[in-house]
Amino acid sequence: MITVALAKGALLQDSVSRFSKAGLDFSSVLEPSNRQLMVPSSCGRAKALLVRNGDVPVYVAYGQAQLGVVGLDVLNEHQLPVANLVDLNFGACHMAVAVKESSSYKSARDLPPHCRVASKFTNCAKKFFEDIDLPVELVHLSGSVELGPITGMAEAIVDLVASGRTLKENGLIEIDHLFDSTARLIGNPLSLRLDTGEIESIVQSIQSDQSTHN
Repeated sequence: MITVALAKGALLQDSVSRFSKAGLDFSSVLEPSNRQLMVPSSCGRAKALLVRNGDVPVYVAYGQAQLGVVGLDVLNEHQLPVANLVDLNFGACHMAVAVKESSSYKSARDLPPHCRVASKFTNCAKKFFEDIDLPVELVHLSGSVELGPITGMAEAIVDLVASGRTLKENGLIEIDHLFDSTARLIGNPLSLRLDTGEIESIVQSIQSDQSTHN
C-alpha cells in the first residue's frame, strides 16, 4: 500500500484534487468532521498521512511515506534527501527580505553588517546572506516574524510572501527576492528505486495532468 504525506492547510485541497485525478481519492480528509491523521483512500490502494507542512519531507525522507506534497520553501529549508518529482504549480509564493517601510534600506546589501534578521527559514536566510557576503545574526522565530522589525528586535525579516498584504498591514516593505516557491510532488528515493510500477504510474498520471495545467 502506498502512503502519501499531505500537508494540512493551504496546500491540502489542491493536493487532494491532484491525487484524485491520479486515482487516489483522499477527499475524506477535507470533511470538517474528520479528525483522523491517517486516512485510507476510497479505493483502498493507498493511505494519506495528514501532517504539518514542515514534516512532509521528514516522513518521505525516512520512508514512512513514499510520496508527498510540500512547498519548495520547505524543501530548501530542510534539505532532506528526497526526490523533487513534479512542480505542481499551485501554492505560489516567494521568499523575500523585508524591512520597516520607514527605513532607508533599498536592498539587502544596504543592511548593516552583523545586524539581526528574524526568520522561520533560517537556513534559507543563511545561504542568501552568505551568497551576498553579508554577515548577519539570524534570530529564529516560530510565529509572526513581522514583529521583529516592529519591536526593534531585528532590522529585517526573511519570510514567505504571497499577496504582500501582511507586510503592508504591518508597515513593512519587501527589499529583496530570494526565490519563487510552488508545491512539489516529492518521493522517497529508495521507494522509487524499488518500485514495481505502482508509484511510477501515479507520478506519471500527475505529470500528465500537470501538463494540462501549464
